[in-house]
Amino acid sequence: MDLALSDEQAAVQRLAAEFADREIVPFAREWDRAEQVDRSIVGRLGELGFLGMTIPEEYGGSGGDHLAYCLATEELGRGDSAVRGIVSVSLGLVAKSVAAHGTEEQKREWLPELTSGRALGCFALTEPGTGSDAANLTTRAVRDGGDWLLTGSKMFITNGTWADVALVFARTGEAGHRGVTAFLVPTGLPGFGRREVHGKLGLRGQATAELSLDDVRVPDSARLGAEGRGFSVAMSALAKGRMSVAAGCVGIIRACLDAAVRYAGEREQFGRPIASHQLVQELIADVSVDLDASRMLVWRVADLVDRGLPFAVESSTAKLFASEAAVRAANSALQVFGGYGYIDEYPVGKYLRDARVMTLYEGTSQIHKLLIGRALTGVSAF
Repeated sequence: MDLALSDEQAAVQRLAAEFADREIVPFAREWDRAEQVDRSIVGRLGELGFLGMTIPEEYGGSGGDHLAYCLATEELGRGDSAVRGIVSVSLGLVAKSVAAHGTEEQKREWLPELTSGRALGCFALTEPGTGSDAANLTTRAVRDGGDWLLTGSKMFITNGTWADVALVFARTGEAGHRGVTAFLVPTGLPGFGRREVHGKLGLRGQATAELSLDDVRVPDSARLGAEGRGFSVAMSALAKGRMSVAAGCVGIIRACLDAAVRYAGEREQFGRPIASHQLVQELIADVSVDLDASRMLVWRVADLVDRGLPFAVESSTAKLFASEAAVRAANSALQVFGGYGYIDEYPVGKYLRDARVMTLYEGTSQIHKLLIGRALTGVSAF
């Protein structure tokens, strides 16, 4: 087992770290307060190749392996989880799905746009009434000659108001997962509506939307994968997407650790820095251990993906542990900061708010425990 990074991986890590320190960290609080990330950052992410990682160069991607992708995602998550989410969704869920399941025509049409940042994608699976129970979604696609008419609504869609294409999952057949089909839907089509969701606890800068589709017409060539195979497209995307979320959580934990160590060395109580108090060191040590454990779980998933081995359970494990660890880390960092951690002049309150949603999306912690339990016992407890 060799955990040393290759020269290429180390270069990607440095590039992402420099980008985060220069383009993200100085503006994260401002974006959080304004509830909007500066949209120009999308183009810069594309220019540096962060929106094309693991996508073949022939389609405009920047190539590389999944460990390098996780290293970059960690750095972006350290800077601002709202920015990390732009990449995780447009690249991790949409572009990678097109690369894996798309026709040659679909790849040529969409991948160069998505990987360059000229276009963004959103992943339209969750609905107002179906979150964890995604197999029972109610958005419908009905054939009309050689076209499809899509009608329904989607909720909590990252990049929703910014996206140029939505990967929409709709019911085309029987109840349950076998009746779901995936479609690549340009968001400018007649009948496609979107409303931004404001007042979120965390990820305030991220463009999160409710989408509405009212007889949105798309040709059959917009279908991604076979009819009735949309649910498997979604689940395969989410299995890799959970790796990306976990890597972003590693970034949050790192940011918490850095902030807590720095503040503990500066803040004095009882005539000495609080870093010299045993229980403060305990808080910091616990965060450090969670950081190492979370990162190793993420790296294991990336290694399995790159070697073409099964990884779904390991991805659930990494996402479950790292998301819960990020909440613990942010809570501990806030405790180190004391009352100052409770105001947004300091970053740890934002880390806690951002970390909390990580235990909810792309599978709640409870769903991942069920997935892991089913894999171990062979019994479905749903």
